[in-house]
Amino acid sequence: MKRRTFLIGSLIAGSGLIAPALAQVTNISDAINKAGRQRMLAQRLAKAYLQLGMDVDTEHARKILDQSLSVFDRQLVELRTFAPNPETKASLSEAEKLWLDYKQLLVGKAPNKNDGKNILILSDKLMRLADDSTMQLEKIAGNSSGKWVNLAGRQRMLSQRMAKLYMAMQWDIAPADAGNLLDGARKEFIAAQNLLGSASVNTAKIKDELGLAQQQWVFFDHALHHAEDPKSRHQSAVNVATSSERILEQMDKVTSLYQQLA
Repeated sequence: MKRRTFLIGSLIAGSGLIAPALAQVTNISDAINKAGRQRMLAQRLAKAYLQLGMDVDTEHARKILDQSLSVFDRQLVELRTFAPNPETKASLSEAEKLWLDYKQLLVGKAPNKNDGKNILILSDKLMRLADDSTMQLEKIAGNSSGKWVNLAGRQRMLSQRMAKLYMAMQWDIAPADAGNLLDGARKEFIAAQNLLGSASVNTAKIKDELGLAQQQWVFFDHALHHAEDPKSRHQSAVNVATSSERILEQMDKVTSLYQQLA
C-alpha cells in the first residue's frame, strides 16, 4: 500500500485533532480528553482502512490513516507517562501490546477483506481498553467536568464507529450483528446529545457548538440511512465518510470546551 508521511502539526480538513500538541498531559481533564480520543482513533483507523479497501475517497482516507496512527502513538506515550495509578498503567500497558498488532495490520500491506475482518475485531478490543482508561481517569478526577469531557469525547468515537460499521457492511465483511450494532450506536449518540444539551454547566459557547453539532448530525444520519441504489452506492459511502469527519470535528470542539471548564 502506498503511504505518505505527514507532520504531526499539520491539519486535516480543518480539524483541530492534529493541532500542534503538547509533549505531555497537562492535567487530569486533559488526560480524560486524550484517553477518550484513543477510543475514537481505534474506530477511525478501521474506517479509513475500509475506505481504502473500497476505493472510497482514498486521498482523504490515506491522510486520516497516517494522521491517526501518529496521534495514537503520541498520546499513548503521553498517557503512560501521566498514568496516576497502577490500574490505569495496567490498562495502558495492555493497550500498547494490542496496538502493535493492530498497527501492523493497518500498514503491513494493501487493504484486503481478510485483514479487514481482523481489523474490525482489533478495533473494538482497542476501543474497549481505551474506554477502560478513560473511565478510570474520570473516576480519579471525581468532578462533573470529567464526566462531561468523557461523555462529549465518547460522541467522537460513536461517529467513527457508525461510519466504520456502515463501511464494513458495504464491503460485505461486517459481522452478522452489524446492523444492530449500528442502530445501538445511533441511539446512544442521540441520547448522549440530549444529555449534553441539558447540562447545567453549559456556557453560551458550548450551547452554540452543540447546536452546530446537531446540524451536522442531521446530515450524517441521513447519509447513514440513504436508500440503497447500486448506482449511488459509492457516493453514499463517500457521504458517510465526509459527514462522519465533520461531526467528529465538531464534537472535538465541544469536548475541548468542556475540558476548559475544569
